[in-house]
Amino acid sequence: MKKLVTLAAAGTMLAFGGAAFAQTSVQATTELNVRAGPGSNYPVVGVLAAGQSATLQGCLKSGKWCSIAEAGGQGWVYSDYLAGDFGGETVVLSQRPANAEVAIVEAPDTGSAGAIVGGATGAIGGAIIGGPVGALVGGVGGAAIGGTAGEAAEPPDRVRTYVTSNRLDPVYLDGEVVVGARLPETVTVREIPDYDYRYVNVNGQEVLVEPGTNRIVYVMR
Repeated sequence: MKKLVTLAAAGTMLAFGGAAFAQTSVQATTELNVRAGPGSNYPVVGVLAAGQSATLQGCLKSGKWCSIAEAGGQGWVYSDYLAGDFGGETVVLSQRPANAEVAIVEAPDTGSAGAIVGGATGAIGGAIIGGPVGALVGGVGGAAIGGTAGEAAEPPDRVRTYVTSNRLDPVYLDGEVVVGARLPETVTVREIPDYDYRYVNVNGQEVLVEPGTNRIVYVMR
């Protein structure tokens, strides 16, 4: 699978609250979607490769969505899958110390524009359960190395053709679509003829899922 590492410009300015904060370098701990807004209902505008660095611009006061920037543009990512140096220790961003100097940013005022609007069909509540955070190496200056254990091999062309020809209504869940995360049991996955894995559309992306565990093994991009 070709990994996309360039961000498309999100097209909105960020509103920062409070005093100025030093911007922090963070790294993706797995292949991570970058979205146009702070939520799984916004479209994907780019992908950070596992271990790729970006500049943390700030995080929402409530919730786990944070704004990042890199050479190709800016966007929003889910902080469970970013790591950085906070207080001399490399930690997952969502588990940073309470006194970490991270700017508070406001969500862009886009109304319904830019967001994927889920119809009544196929849209349910719930949350994606966990996922890989990779191996956090070293203390100060340590790098986050993405964990992709359990990732399925590139699916054959016939599988991609079947999935794209039999698209499903998306299911919207809290969290982000990453390899290793598990879907709630309430999510119905569909069979693919003569193939080991099932598929479903989660947060606007088709994913391959291991039957029995509902664990995501591949994100189709």
